[in-house]
Amino acid sequence: MKKMTEFAIRRIQTIADCPRLTRFSLQAPKGVEVEYDNGTAYNFSAEYLRVYSPAVDSKIRSIGGEKVISGRRHVGIMSAEPVGNYGVRLLFDDLHKTGIFTWEYFYHLGSNKSTLMREYIRTLKKHGLSRDPTPRKK
Repeated sequence: MKKMTEFAIRRIQTIADCPRLTRFSLQAPKGVEVEYDNGTAYNFSAEYLRVYSPAVDSKIRSIGGEKVISGRRHVGIMSAEPVGNYGVRLLFDDLHKTGIFTWEYFYHLGSNKSTLMREYIRTLKKHGLSRDPTPRKK
């Protein structure tokens, strides 16, 4: 519980301190690059964005109340569609398209990328899952 509270506080601080977006670049299918007016720039892989998509998706497993997405190492981004002047909707090649990524959320993901990626890998290991997709049966 303490870990979740600390994470929520960091997220609120990140959003409150979010600079203005100056550049968004889709590098389909590999990922996205964003830059902010304070000089920070982030490069996100499609896998990272798919795993941390802000939408609920039918391909998410809930194990013990924990959101777990596995097998997305090779997912790609097919397109990015503007949503107002505050974000984009990304369409992934696994047909996930319901998440709206705000500029503030990209900043949060970039500011916390190392921690979030470690947590993702730890969660997969904890549940015996992999970043790689499960092989298709022939």
